[in-house]
Amino acid sequence: MSLQIGILGLPNVGKSTIFNALTKTQNAEAANYPFCTIEPNKAVVAVPDHRIDELAKIVNPKRVQHATVDFVDIAGLVKGASRGEGLGNKFLANIREADALLHVVRCFSDENVVHVEGSINPIRDIEIIETELILADLQSLENRMQKIKKQARADKSAAAIVPFAEALVAHLSDGKPAATFEPIDNDAVARLFKECQFLSAKKVIYCSNVDEEAFIEESQHIKDVEKYAEERGCESVKISAHMEEELIGMEDDERDEFLASFGITQSGLDKIIKKGYATLGLCSYLTAGEKEVRAWTIHTGWKAPKAAGVIHTDFERGFIRAQVIKFNDFIENGGEQQCKAKGLISTEGKDYVVQDGDVIEFLFNV
Repeated sequence: MSLQIGILGLPNVGKSTIFNALTKTQNAEAANYPFCTIEPNKAVVAVPDHRIDELAKIVNPKRVQHATVDFVDIAGLVKGASRGEGLGNKFLANIREADALLHVVRCFSDENVVHVEGSINPIRDIEIIETELILADLQSLENRMQKIKKQARADKSAAAIVPFAEALVAHLSDGKPAATFEPIDNDAVARLFKECQFLSAKKVIYCSNVDEEAFIEESQHIKDVEKYAEERGCESVKISAHMEEELIGMEDDERDEFLASFGITQSGLDKIIKKGYATLGLCSYLTAGEKEVRAWTIHTGWKAPKAAGVIHTDFERGFIRAQVIKFNDFIENGGEQQCKAKGLISTEGKDYVVQDGDVIEFLFNV
């Protein structure tokens, strides 16, 4: 499985610049005018993971494969996007399948870069976008209601959805996001949410795009965004798009020194991916063989058979057992054979909950 993060925000907040920097590409045109991004820009980015590199040094495989994140950058949204203003409906459709949203908010002043609302006000900007997501969901659900009611006449399980769908219409009409609709854990509601892929139900990471000085002394704008995110139980991250651009092409030592000069140790990409994994409850287990060293993304709490299914469905269907080595044991003892000699390989069954960083070999039979 691969994590997909949709990048959205108002025009001229730095979305495409951040996309270019994070993905180390320049295929998203960054320009000082709204809608410079018409089609969604997509990129697959390797997840930085020192564990993969350390395993590879010991195993010396033919191939090294990091876990990946798909970034999707859509054009800036404006008021009325849900009604098609600025081609808004088209843009919103491109992020319905995203697992999480990176909401880029402008927290920097630059007289050379126009602001579509005329001033820097992060909370106002956030509310504009979130209102459009709610309205887009409302329009989508209202369009779907006739189909839902038609299905209900012939299917009792579909009929169970109708009262919840009507209640959700009222909820969205009140300007409330789908994420706050209850009972969210009801089977009928879960089915409705899965079918409709509501934008306002998605996990959000609020990203304050700042100038380089803000890394030394935070502005009130950044504090406002962090407080807004905390009140909603969401993650937030602070990034300088221009700083991220400067990191492109730097050697590791130069990169570390550059980041240290601003009192930070992680790039924006590292921080966003870490926040994304935390937001969605994800982790990675590792496989290490002569052919390949690889990281596999799973949901925290998955048991061994389901985790094995990420490699291939046959692994889950025919699961027998898992041979597990803790990452630190693997590194400290120089590989699988040494761990085996010291009794550091555990044999786990179907009820084993896979832990982040486990080095696993699955045995199966189909």
